[in-house]
Amino acid sequence: MFDGVARWWDGAELWLAQQWFPVQFVLVIAVLLPLCAGLAWVIHRGVDGVADLLVRSRRGDRTAAGGEGGDPGARS
Repeated sequence: MFDGVARWWDGAELWLAQQWFPVQFVLVIAVLLPLCAGLAWVIHRGVDGVADLLVRSRRGDRTAAGGEGGDPGARS
């Protein structure tokens, strides 16, 4: 199975390398732009999720230790 994928990839790479440069550019951008945008969205959502978990755990530690548990940026 891996040999088939390797042959297909070699063929696609050879076909792309033989194209005129503007065609290469458009094809690469048409594939990479959505791929990179999707990956950036996934990373953004992951970092937001981890940050939310950390904030919740810090608030939980503060309330368990007898702290106010309110807004950490608020001053009395």
